[in-house]
Amino acid sequence: MRASPKVGRGPSSSSPIILKYDGKKKSTGWSSVREQLKEWPQPALTALIKDLYDASPANRDFLQARFQAEETGGVALDAYRRKIIEQFFPQRGFGKLKLAEARKAIRDYRKAAGNAAGTVELMLTFVENGTEYTRQFGDIDGPFYNQLASVLNEMVQLLWQEGAELYPRFRERIVRLETLGGDLGWGYGDELRAQVYFLEDELTDG
Repeated sequence: MRASPKVGRGPSSSSPIILKYDGKKKSTGWSSVREQLKEWPQPALTALIKDLYDASPANRDFLQARFQAEETGGVALDAYRRKIIEQFFPQRGFGKLKLAEARKAIRDYRKAAGNAAGTVELMLTFVENGTEYTRQFGDIDGPFYNQLASVLNEMVQLLWQEGAELYPRFRERIVRLETLGGDLGWGYGDELRAQVYFLEDELTDG
């Protein structure tokens, strides 16, 4: 039988070492980081953000979106728009239709910028490209149209919540969507017509 290792004994001690618990829980996670950042000087914080910016493309997109939060165009928004379009119409080859990645781009931008107009732009880009894709390549499947309808619904809700002042920026493109996709199957065409009718009824004078 193998001898059990002697736990808690020093190399020359005949008595076990007793570890005492002081009752204080060691701070971990964001709370620990936050406390340390309070003591950092401005140059050190700037250097840290620069390191994060250089660490990954995702970090760069996030920081650019955060610092361009009041803009509805520019480099930051274009970076997220390209991520969406890439899933439908890449520069080379055929779209892979990884719609979860396209929707993640919308969520990431919204979290980073908190800009309603930019978020609507990305949602509309998703729906426009999805609608154009099925017009070019024919019938897809139920999950595909469910994703389009889901993003469409989120966009309509955001526009409705933000009020009529935001809708005119996107109205022409949204009405055009009904023309492009109103006859599509799987219930998507019906949903498209209903959502456009809702916006026109709620957010316009006519």
